[in-house]
Amino acid sequence: MTIFEAIVLGLVQGLTEFIPVSSSGHLLIFQNFLLGEVDHLFIQALDFGTLAALLIYFWPKLKDLFLQVTKQDDYRLARNILITSIPAGLLGLLLADFIQTNPFILSPYLTVAMLASVGVLMILSDMLPQKTARESGSDLSARRSLFIGLAQSLALIPGVSRSGSTILASRVMGLNPKAAAEYSFMVSIPIMVGLVGKLLLKPSDRQYLIDNAGVLLVANLTAFVAALLAIHFLLSYLSKHGLSIFGYYRIALATVVLYLLLLQ
Repeated sequence: MTIFEAIVLGLVQGLTEFIPVSSSGHLLIFQNFLLGEVDHLFIQALDFGTLAALLIYFWPKLKDLFLQVTKQDDYRLARNILITSIPAGLLGLLLADFIQTNPFILSPYLTVAMLASVGVLMILSDMLPQKTARESGSDLSARRSLFIGLAQSLALIPGVSRSGSTILASRVMGLNPKAAAEYSFMVSIPIMVGLVGKLLLKPSDRQYLIDNAGVLLVANLTAFVAALLAIHFLLSYLSKHGLSIFGYYRIALATVVLYLLLLQ
């Protein structure tokens, strides 16, 4: 892994982890057409940078959440985040090895299909009402939170997008676009903490981090800066617009990738 490749992967991870265009799908595409095979542990380790960006950007909201629970006895948002996080957390824990080795799930053709199909759903989501939509994840019921969590589980498939699936599901469950994005980011924190924690618990993974500390540091710093910019951009954009532009991008990208695959 060269420094240049580390920077490229960090940029891809940081920009696409939170913008709903599928980070895993883009990384898979880069592996197939540009960089060649990349160790899956290297890609997983990029979560350090994106998680740090998420925690720093949402630190004020995390403090507010803590005060809601401890001072105001308001558990609604904390409860909803926990409920939404459980399905993807459990399935990721149980199926991680299977997903990382299954040739069908890792097929670029499946990635193309997921990029396009979720893109269509994003375009359709802009037909949902916005003026009457809820403005906070605390307004969701436990059932609606669980539905969003089940949708988030689909992001285990490359091309779906964790942020894309949760933002879409949050829109369907009644949140406006900006609130849906904020809730999507908040519920991704427990998942990403779990992924990072898993890397630190396994001795062989810790050794991998030590052996590749230099390029991982460069990649994570790049992912950190890119993720901060991506989060700020998406929240600003969705305060005035819907998801259609990302849907059209996904469909266009899927079309280009399919064409390249057919040429091989």
